[in-house]
Amino acid sequence: MNIPLASATQRQARDQRVYDAVRELLAEEGMRLSMDAVAARAGCSKQTLYSRYRSKQDLLQRVMQDHMELSVTHLGPAQGDLRGSLLRFAREHLEQMSEPRVLQSCQLIAAESRHFPEEARALFRDSAGALMQRLSERLQLAMAAGQLRHDDPHFMAELLLSMIVGLDFERQFFHLAHRQGDAQRAWAEFAVDNFLRAFAAAPSLPLSTPDRSTTR
Repeated sequence: MNIPLASATQRQARDQRVYDAVRELLAEEGMRLSMDAVAARAGCSKQTLYSRYRSKQDLLQRVMQDHMELSVTHLGPAQGDLRGSLLRFAREHLEQMSEPRVLQSCQLIAAESRHFPEEARALFRDSAGALMQRLSERLQLAMAAGQLRHDDPHFMAELLLSMIVGLDFERQFFHLAHRQGDAQRAWAEFAVDNFLRAFAAAPSLPLSTPDRSTTR
């Protein structure tokens, strides 16, 4: 049965209000946020919230997935412009990581992780872990298309993400000056170009890699 357009639109708008509420509350309360607080902030009943999301953990997972999709949509098709798609991905990722709300959420989650170890692991799996998995899948497709030399796509994805972020997230953590605007975009380009140079399909020099048994 087809869902009426108005109903689908209303549900999408409600989901967006809920996601925005969760992001705001993560920055304010960390993992101590409650479904009551989310419902109140989103302007819906707790019953409606539970009918759409089975639990707080299910809701957090959906929010993390929605946040991740903003970045991975820029990765593009396997046969497309690899540099262009990675550069768009890098810039979007840096912009998201530079949002004050994201930084505040990470600070609170890190501070509370020992009290909520299972929830913290789940958040990592559904955010950074899922992002690295999607990026590794895109790199694997690039290898199959002959755009990159064959290597471990998970190792490559983790390396690229580290190159993109650099130390800027730590600088923000400690309230130090960090790259913004043109400087941030230039860093994204520098990271992507050096990554592509390192993993070119026919590298001019052999490159050493760390023991991958410790990175998986």
